[in-house]
Amino acid sequence: MIDVYLFSGFLGSGKTSLLLNAIQEVKQQGKQPAVLMNEFGSLGFDTDRVGQEGDIPLKELLNGCICCTGSEKTEAQLQGLLEDYAHIDVIFIETSGAAHPVEALDAVYSPLFADRLRIQGIVTVADVKRWIERDSLSPRIRSLFIEQIRHASLILANKADLVTESELASATVELSQLNSTAQIIQTVNAKIPFAFIEKTLNALQFEKDKEIVSGKGIPLSSKLITFDEPVDQEDFEGWVKSLPETVYRMKGYVPIKGSGHPYLFQYAYGLVHWLPEYVKVPPRVVVIGEGVQQIEYRPRYS
Repeated sequence: MIDVYLFSGFLGSGKTSLLLNAIQEVKQQGKQPAVLMNEFGSLGFDTDRVGQEGDIPLKELLNGCICCTGSEKTEAQLQGLLEDYAHIDVIFIETSGAAHPVEALDAVYSPLFADRLRIQGIVTVADVKRWIERDSLSPRIRSLFIEQIRHASLILANKADLVTESELASATVELSQLNSTAQIIQTVNAKIPFAFIEKTLNALQFEKDKEIVSGKGIPLSSKLITFDEPVDQEDFEGWVKSLPETVYRMKGYVPIKGSGHPYLFQYAYGLVHWLPEYVKVPPRVVVIGEGVQQIEYRPRYS
């Protein structure tokens, strides 16, 4: 399986610097990294910087969003990486500074390649100077900034050289109060050994089933459910509605009895949605939530 690292953080926080450092270290280890970047706007400035590294499988989303509303484009780009390049060891996903990190996870948990990717966690780069001056931000932007911190698996308190020691200490304490489970590392130019990131995120894996710690210690995991034969649509919906509230999201392709083609199935916040799918797709569904490894679908009707 290919390890996936998601780099989050507000605009200008230093995510691309972190990405460039990680790429270099992975290449020095003799491994092949690949990159998916989400640029805010129509010009891929940061993508151009990464492209200068050479020989890096790279896909980008311009004027898009790596989140549930733009997940189809994201899935297509990830699928392109996996199909266009025969050997990839690590995938780095750099989200737009305007993206919510948990919504970005939703796009990565695709039934098309859920059995090939292993999400290691979210690394949030927090600009400590901007954090100290956060009251100057609009309420909506400030809320997004806070959410990016709350849902991190690891936090980099970056640009530590631009504030005083007392300001840095205060900012670090405030960040830890927002997210008590994530380790906080003070950095300059987002310089941190990628080996340290690997070790830290691996230590957060509760089990071998790819649970990641996100947001106040909440362990999120995914479960892949496959289908050997078509199912009764009403029975399947009844099973979905019987699932615990800790199942937050489901998506995939379900073969339905009496239909010559599968259906794209989506579930979130208690609501289900079906759409016919006319291309050949693997019959499987990804379940996302807390403690979902024990979930199994057993049809009542044969």
